Amino acid sequence: MSGDAAYEQVTAYVEDEIGFATSHYNDSYLKRRLSSRMRRTGVSDYEEYFEFLKDNDEEAQALLDSFSINVTGFFRNPDVWEGIRGVLRDLSENNDRVHVWSAACADGREPYSLAMLAIDDPRVDEEKFHIYGTDINDESLQTAQYGEYNSSRTVDIEEQLSFLSNFHAYVDRDGDSFRMREKVRRKVTFAKHDLINGEAKSGFDLVVCRNLFIYIDNEYKQPILRTIANSLKPGGYLVIGKAETIPPQLKSAFEVLDGRLRIYRRE
Repeated sequence: MSGDAAYEQVTAYVEDEIGFATSHYNDSYLKRRLSSRMRRTGVSDYEEYFEFLKDNDEEAQALLDSFSINVTGFFRNPDVWEGIRGVLRDLSENNDRVHVWSAACADGREPYSLAMLAIDDPRVDEEKFHIYGTDINDESLQTAQYGEYNSSRTVDIEEQLSFLSNFHAYVDRDGDSFRMREKVRRKVTFAKHDLINGEAKSGFDLVVCRNLFIYIDNEYKQPILRTIANSLKPGGYLVIGKAETIPPQLKSAFEVLDGRLRIYRRE
């Protein structure tokens, strides 16, 4: 079997039997994640990996977890977070209750960033806000629910958190370990949700979904964004990644508030 045919056999199996929609993702992303698992399991090609995968439930779960996109951080792209600050202020001023959805939230740093910013900003009434964080990865969600993160050689948690001058008010530190305090954790509810195959949600004032669409094939971006659009109240806000765009077919559904920061408002 050729390499391309074997690759397609693996991705079809993953979609049909494991339940991850490989057809929605671009090949370069899938091949990077598959190559990583093949190296870890000592498998030399896609055909051999297919045989290994179909008889190994633990590897199926490990592969599924590896497909979850975990590139995240506290207050990633600070200029965007200054824009989000303005959105939170507007929502606080004009609503009695505010529901925020952090979609594809990985290990929870984005929804916790939202919670800390809402608590920290004097022009935001934190009592109005509740944040929902969703992801497809069980391990990431477990980390998120516990709310503890560690600095490493490549990740400096203190530097990420320093977007807030007084982040120590919201985080307990023990060496290189940082745990969200209870007043931050209680602002966020985590749940498993698949943006591709799951049902649309509803009633949100703000949806933050950053840096997912750069991995998605163009033909599938529109239905996912439509699901997100349908989850927003009229006048609700959407924030996507700085390298991402809204497909032309959906541009009429959104008013551009800040094109550079990718902040939009639902018409």
